[in-house]
Amino acid sequence: IGVPRCGASLHDLNKALRIELNANANCVWQIQRNADQNIRLIFSYFKFAPSSSCETESIKIYDGPSTNSPLLGQVCNDTDAAPVLQSSSDSLTFLITTNSVAFTRNFFVFYYYFSPETKIENCGGQLTGPNGTFTSPNYPAPYPEFTYCVWHIQTVKNSKINLQFQDFFLELDQNCQFDFTAVYDGLTTNTGLIGKVCGRAQPTFESSSNVMTVVLSTDYANSYRGFSAQYTSAPLPGPVEPDTFLTCSSDSMKIVLSKSYLASLGYTETQLQLNDRSCSPVVTDSVIFSFPLTSCGTIKKDDGQSITYTNIISLSATGNIITRQKSIQIIVKCKMENNSTLEVIYVTKNNIIQNTTAVGRYNVSMSFYDSDSFSKSVLQSPYYVDLNQTLFAQVSLHSTDPNLLVFVDTCVASPEPDFGSLTYDLIRSGCNKDDTVVTYPPLEHYGRFKFNAFRFLRSFPSVYLQCDILICDSNKANSRCTEGCISRQKRAISSYTWKTNTVVGPIRLKRDLRSADHSEFLTKADAEETPNLQQYSFYTLSFVVLISNIIIVVVVILKYHIKRQAGYGYQKIQSS
Repeated sequence: IGVPRCGASLHDLNKALRIELNANANCVWQIQRNADQNIRLIFSYFKFAPSSSCETESIKIYDGPSTNSPLLGQVCNDTDAAPVLQSSSDSLTFLITTNSVAFTRNFFVFYYYFSPETKIENCGGQLTGPNGTFTSPNYPAPYPEFTYCVWHIQTVKNSKINLQFQDFFLELDQNCQFDFTAVYDGLTTNTGLIGKVCGRAQPTFESSSNVMTVVLSTDYANSYRGFSAQYTSAPLPGPVEPDTFLTCSSDSMKIVLSKSYLASLGYTETQLQLNDRSCSPVVTDSVIFSFPLTSCGTIKKDDGQSITYTNIISLSATGNIITRQKSIQIIVKCKMENNSTLEVIYVTKNNIIQNTTAVGRYNVSMSFYDSDSFSKSVLQSPYYVDLNQTLFAQVSLHSTDPNLLVFVDTCVASPEPDFGSLTYDLIRSGCNKDDTVVTYPPLEHYGRFKFNAFRFLRSFPSVYLQCDILICDSNKANSRCTEGCISRQKRAISSYTWKTNTVVGPIRLKRDLRSADHSEFLTKADAEETPNLQQYSFYTLSFVVLISNIIIVVVVILKYHIKRQAGYGYQKIQSS
């Protein structure tokens, strides 16, 4: 106390510094003494300007006599610890810089020289049992001055630690600047501060895992009896399954998160946001994000073999300057590749990744149209056509992504819906194999071609069409969808984004319509012919019956005349 306001050269064995600085400060304190000892420097209290960053306002500590010495550490507004630093020699330097914000900064720092070889009994150590006890040095007698003890507690995996101070009495101060105990959630003292306590209390602490660190730091005056502590371990509750669902389609992405899963991560639905913060979820019993693939900040990536749509749900704490919640991101991916849509959702939590996958498909369809305007599709099935009639076919991709192209790579015809051994190529590797085939240039989400109707020679009644469809990113130069006809050798090294196939049919000739068996539907013309046929059959039968009757009458008359010519006749019998 009482050193120059901005920087100083210090040579005392130990000293406490209460520092107050305003805006635009750049102050250096140098600690140096000819002694075969090291320096321990404790920043037990610091208050920077609100919302300041480490780049604009900080304390930098150097292991040596100047700011050119190696950087030992840094303290700034977001430091989550009670920093204690040790030099490797008898000199140490620290620099405090402040930004231009008008605000009074306050710091309390003290240092002392010590010999690393000097050991204090019962000061720190490793505690590895499932439960145990430890005390401050000399307990219940007063603890020594200039004490720095560190206890590392580690229990079995998948457990947590409960620490209770059954007796606790350290020097009392509002900000615990002089003597204090600090408890950390983890094995280091650089971050993860759970709490810092002093005075008289019976504090309790709980870790989030099976490791905890306890620090005791004291200065040169006012020692008390210290503390007696007990720790126990308990199994961590079983991990909550990531109750999440991801559905991908050609048009959209839908993410469903359960509230219980979010609660297990320490968050609520109000703390979620996508890449685009304006896209908010619908909250019911679950939290639901549903949005088009190309919106809400979704990032599209084409690696030559697949297209991936990625978005990130960030879970962040709100309303505080600092937080002790773990940073969590839920990364969702829709990956379009090889005849399927691979849906991936995984959660990053301190470099721990949990995965969930599902399978879906692009939505692709093929239809016939009545003309080359492709405005009116043919809805009837089977589709009855004339031999050599021009047929117009269109493949459609149903997607909201405007940067996709559809390309008809291969189309084969077959008289069987399962495309057995008998097939006929219309298009192969983008090349027209039939003289009547004409393909149209790729147009956004549509692939179009036309050909003339034909029939198979062995009196098969139907023709089915199966086409292999390629989908490419239109932003990618020299994609397969713009290459057109290529040879088989070149095709082996060509890349495309996504491949599927679609089937349409059957196609039948109109003449087969009249000879269709009872399993086929009759057209209106066929239905009108049926009563005429029945009437004709009735007239024919009547004529045959009439001729038969005439023949019988003629035969009877002829027999009568033959009998009269042979002497046969009738004679009246007289009565007696």
